[in-house]
Amino acid sequence: MRRLPVYLLLDTSASMTGEPIESVKNGVQMLVSALRQDPYALETAFLSIITFSSSANQLIPLTELALFQTPNLTAQGTTSLGAALDLLSNKIDTEVVKTTAEKKGDWKPMVFIMTDGVPTDDWQKSLTTYKTKKVGVTIACAAGAQADTGILQQITEVVVQLDTADATSIGAFFKWVSASVSTGSQKVESGIEMEAKTPLELPPPPPEINLVT
Repeated sequence: MRRLPVYLLLDTSASMTGEPIESVKNGVQMLVSALRQDPYALETAFLSIITFSSSANQLIPLTELALFQTPNLTAQGTTSLGAALDLLSNKIDTEVVKTTAEKKGDWKPMVFIMTDGVPTDDWQKSLTTYKTKKVGVTIACAAGAQADTGILQQITEVVVQLDTADATSIGAFFKWVSASVSTGSQKVESGIEMEAKTPLELPPPPPEINLVT
């Protein structure tokens, strides 16, 4: 079976304390619950959670939706986005099955990055490595006014912004992530690689989400 790897890179720095981190936790639960009701996603989507604060950690390796358990998230430390990109690059190398002459490997990963601040480490060097990886879709979300959309636009052309990092906005983002993964699952079930270089190739975002152009 060819899997559709889905990586969530979640900012768990100190500024996410309180409502934002609780909203992210609820958002992940909602995402998994929605995808479990989608037969295409249930069949193909495998989900991983990478968090970044003062360091980056993979809390959940690529896991099928039926077995996925939402991890406990706590907010502390700085914003090591570069470390998260390095870890993601490493996991794409080790977890995603490559296509060979003998057999088809996994589909290209879908990557969702959510941050409410500015990176505190050398993210540009890490980005250079990440850009060598074969990824179908990278979507970056700037949660609140403190996040730098200019930096995120250097990572991917698909950048969205939330006016605030509250429960309503973050919930809307995860709903949109769910719709995007469902779209990707349906495409790969039809034998079409899920790739998106512009937001127009994804489901329309709800009103709480602003497309950055």
